[in-house]
Amino acid sequence: MADETAHIYEPAQGHGLRHDPFNAIVGPRPIGWISTLSPEGVANLAPYSFFNAFNYIPPLIGFSTIGWKDSVANASATGEFGWSLATKALAPQMNLTCAPAPPEVDEFEISGLTPAPSRLIKPPRVLESPVNFECRVSQILQLQGADGGKVNSWLVLGEVVAVHIDRALLKDGVYDTAAARPILRAGRMGDYAEITPKAMFEMRRPGWPIA
Repeated sequence: MADETAHIYEPAQGHGLRHDPFNAIVGPRPIGWISTLSPEGVANLAPYSFFNAFNYIPPLIGFSTIGWKDSVANASATGEFGWSLATKALAPQMNLTCAPAPPEVDEFEISGLTPAPSRLIKPPRVLESPVNFECRVSQILQLQGADGGKVNSWLVLGEVVAVHIDRALLKDGVYDTAAARPILRAGRMGDYAEITPKAMFEMRRPGWPIA
């Protein structure tokens, strides 16, 4: 427990450890494997560990990019982006798309992945991924600290307008999360976690008053 013997630090003053623990504590995190298309028609594919879902109706997802990178630049210019589920089987290819390639490089090509046409947006999907979202940009926000000062990070939010799911992951009409073997970012220098059937457990939300 975090009692009086706990390691305590104020981030602005430094953490005092060999490696910043923040990314490992807030983890594992879903991976935003984001596909975009530049105004010139060049495809871009990149994974973001600051990613999650934020709303049910309409379904909204978002990713945050440190620096004005190709993904946010393309999403801002075109108003569209795609998301593909990163799985254990696709981990090596996903990692290749981390490379800081210049804007004119198509990460589908360097990773050997297949760009599949989307239904409602122009950016392609990762064909090999078992789940894809097609998204239209709803907001792009520059992040700021508690003092109101702007930081060099942008949050891109988008409405999911089309969903593609491998039918093998649908069991009696219910999506089987573990069957896809998704991977999640777990901080440190390069740690990831895999969701497997043995890792799953169920808890139902309690009603009120609690019995």
